[in-house]
Amino acid sequence: MPGKFEIYTDKSGGFRFRLKASNGQIILSSQGYKNKAGCMKGIESVRKNSASISNFTKSETKAEKFAFNLLAANKQVVGTSQQYKTTASRDKGINSVMSNAPDAKIVEI
Repeated sequence: MPGKFEIYTDKSGGFRFRLKASNGQIILSSQGYKNKAGCMKGIESVRKNSASISNFTKSETKAEKFAFNLLAANKQVVGTSQQYKTTASRDKGINSVMSNAPDAKIVEI
């Protein structure tokens, strides 16, 4: 079963998406968009830009947690991961985005 993009409305009335792996885990979350069309463009950007490892940036928090961002061609962040306990689990998260995003279906919740 492939992953899926879930589109939803946030508390301020904006649109967001999250990418879930086939096991139901959220592997990438978006910023807020003013309209659904912008949100859909964000999903397309994730599909396109997740194909290259060079579009991912890795980070570490002060609390020694690990995360990543996915960047668009213009170097803007189009998706952010959860925080992971290890670099190995963060890297698995990146691989999961790379494998799930291209064929993930889109659902509205």
